[in-house]
Amino acid sequence: MSMPFNSADAEWADQPVAAEPRPGLDPRRLAGLVTAAVERCQLDLRGKVVLTEAASGPYVLTPIIAACAGAARVYAMTKTTRYGTIEEVAAETLELARLTGIRERIELVVGRSPEIVAEADVITNSGHVRPIDADMICGMKPSAVVSLMYEAWKFRPGDVDLDACAERGIRVGATNERHPDVDVFSFLGPMAIKLLYDAEVAVYRSSILLLCDNPSGSFMTRALRRAGAHLDVARSVAEAPRDRPYDAIVVALKPRATPVLTAMDARIIAACWPGAVVAQYWGDIDRLALAEMDVPVWPERAPAAGHMGILPSALGPEPVVRLQAGGLKVGEILSRGTCDPAHDCLQAMDLDQITHW
Repeated sequence: MSMPFNSADAEWADQPVAAEPRPGLDPRRLAGLVTAAVERCQLDLRGKVVLTEAASGPYVLTPIIAACAGAARVYAMTKTTRYGTIEEVAAETLELARLTGIRERIELVVGRSPEIVAEADVITNSGHVRPIDADMICGMKPSAVVSLMYEAWKFRPGDVDLDACAERGIRVGATNERHPDVDVFSFLGPMAIKLLYDAEVAVYRSSILLLCDNPSGSFMTRALRRAGAHLDVARSVAEAPRDRPYDAIVVALKPRATPVLTAMDARIIAACWPGAVVAQYWGDIDRLALAEMDVPVWPERAPAAGHMGILPSALGPEPVVRLQAGGLKVGEILSRGTCDPAHDCLQAMDLDQITHW
C-alpha cells in the first residue's frame, strides 16, 4: 500500500550514510538543466498525472522534470536503497521542488497504491516503479500509457508485462536515445572511459578490445580512439585477434538468456591476454568462471541481470536529465495520441505495442 512520505515511517540505523553531494549536483545547477531539457524537448504534460520515481543523485530529477513540464500531479515513488535513505531522497526532491516552484504538485509516496495507479495518465518504468506487472496493469485506466526510459531493443521482459498491456490496450513507448534533443548515446563513450578509469586503466595509449554487437558500438569506438586508446573491435571473443596483448576488454554485448561471456571465453582470455581487465559495461558475464581463471573483472559488484555495469549518472546529471526528459516526452506523445510513424522522431519497432520516439 502506498502512503505519503513521513520521516517517522522508516528505520535508518542500518542504512549507509550518503556521501556529500559534489558541486555538479548543486540544486541551482540542476534546476537550470531541468529547465533547458523541458524547453529542448518541448515537453508539455499539462493536465496529466504522472507516476514515476524519486531516487538518489541525479535520478532525483525525474519528478521535477515532469512537474516543470506542467504535470497536474506527480506521484514519486521512493524507497531506501544502498545509495540513500527515503529521508535523504525526500529532502533532495523537495528542495529542488521548492527551488523550481512546483512543490505543491509533487507527492512522494512509499509503496504502490491502487488508487494512485488508477489515477495516473503516464507511468514510467523507472526502478522504484518496476515491475509493471499484470496486477498493476489491471488497475490502470484504459487511457494510461507506459514510457520505457530506454530504446526498444534494450527491452527487459521483467520490466513491463507487454502481453497484459496489449490485452488492456495500454500503449507502451520506448525512448530514442539518439534523437538530437535527447542525445544520450553521445555519453556512452565517456561512460566506457570512466569505467576503465575506475578500474585503473589509463585508456590513453592503452590497448583495448571492445566487444560490441549493438548500436552503441560506433559511439564507444569514437570516444575511446579520441581518448588515445589502441582499439580493436569484435562481436565476440572468438572473433577477436589472438596475437595482440590487451590491457582491458570492454564487454558491451546485448544481454541474453545465457552469459555473453562464458566459461570458454574465460579460458581464452586467460590464455591469450593474461592480466587483461574485463570491464563489464553491458551484458551478463560468467563471473565465477572468470574468477576461476584468475581474470580480473570490474566493477567489483555485479550489476543486476540485464543492467549496465556503469550508469549515465556516473558522469553527472546531464545524461540523466536528457534521458528522463526524453522518456517523459514519450509519455506525452502517447498520452495525447499524437504518434505518427512517419514523423522523423518516431519509428515502428519490432516489439509489439512499442513505439519509438
